[in-house]
Amino acid sequence: MSGLTYEQSGVDYQALDAFKRLCQKAAATTAAALSQHGMHEPAGVRGDSAYLLETSDSFLAHVEEGLGTKNLIADAMLRLTGRNFYRNIGIDTVATIVNDLITCGALPISVAMHAAVGDSGWFATIGGGEELALGFAEGCRMANAVWGGGETPTLQGIVEPQAVVLAGSALGIIRPKQLRITGDVRDGDAIIFLASSGVHTNGLSLCRAITGRLPGGYQTPIGDGRSFGEALLDPSIIYVRFITACQKAGLPLHYAVHLTGHGWRKLMRLAEPFVYHVTELPQSPPPIFAFLQKAGPIDSREMYATFNMGVGFAVFVSADHADRCVQIAVSSGYKAWISGRVRKDGSRKAVEIARANITFDADTLQVR
Repeated sequence: MSGLTYEQSGVDYQALDAFKRLCQKAAATTAAALSQHGMHEPAGVRGDSAYLLETSDSFLAHVEEGLGTKNLIADAMLRLTGRNFYRNIGIDTVATIVNDLITCGALPISVAMHAAVGDSGWFATIGGGEELALGFAEGCRMANAVWGGGETPTLQGIVEPQAVVLAGSALGIIRPKQLRITGDVRDGDAIIFLASSGVHTNGLSLCRAITGRLPGGYQTPIGDGRSFGEALLDPSIIYVRFITACQKAGLPLHYAVHLTGHGWRKLMRLAEPFVYHVTELPQSPPPIFAFLQKAGPIDSREMYATFNMGVGFAVFVSADHADRCVQIAVSSGYKAWISGRVRKDGSRKAVEIARANITFDADTLQVR
């Protein structure tokens, strides 16, 4: 049985990233419109996780994000077991938005939902709409943000009648301006990892592809007392409290990364070349990852290129602030540890995962 890859499940990052770069180039031609509002676009923000607008005394941040296909697993589990997981899906949708927003140091103000259906009757399905609304509101409270509105289009012929496409946006603020996380990474910086709860919202197309290879499908036990479907639907962790706590403590963060698409390759999202040398892996990663790798089967390189592998968020800080950063994360309710160091090696850009003997070079991540 050959090993599965994310591309085989229908997700080709090369094609997706090429389109993103085309959009960035076209979008940059519109930046002059900000001047009429007394704002401007900071240099180098195109290609970052959040878009920034600079005002006289602050930065405003804007993010648009989609959930992906995780809700299809919730649909399958509802049919198979009668259990409704849409409250978790609501939290996931908020998490995937605000975790991108905070990478620049912005704290979320308002979050909006976009829920497109093929048939308006979807919202009346067994608790689906109600549980989704309750979960989205819960996620906003976790992010200390208001749920400001949204859109619920019925797109017959585009969206399947029994499905919903979930996405949303958020507005955030950085004030005072010196709280902005700018990408000031330096040789010798410490890499701090914050643990994930599981797969979060990335790689679910590959997870769904694996389901067809399992004797019990989503009800296959993964070894921790739960089924495959249950484990996949654990809600994502929202990391807003951590960024807020760092700001209140006056701890400068040199860069922050939300580990979603592209897996651990995302650690080198910053344009400037550095080598990100990881020596300490998660001590007790969620068991879903070992199960996925064996069930696929999926080789180790593909696992780290696709999934978060137990790490949902990462920050880079000066080495003398590393212990304090971990303490702030733990006191804020997160599991965190010093995972490695950043080093300058000429023009080389790479992620080195020492204990897994895996290296991702710059050409494996081209989002700008």
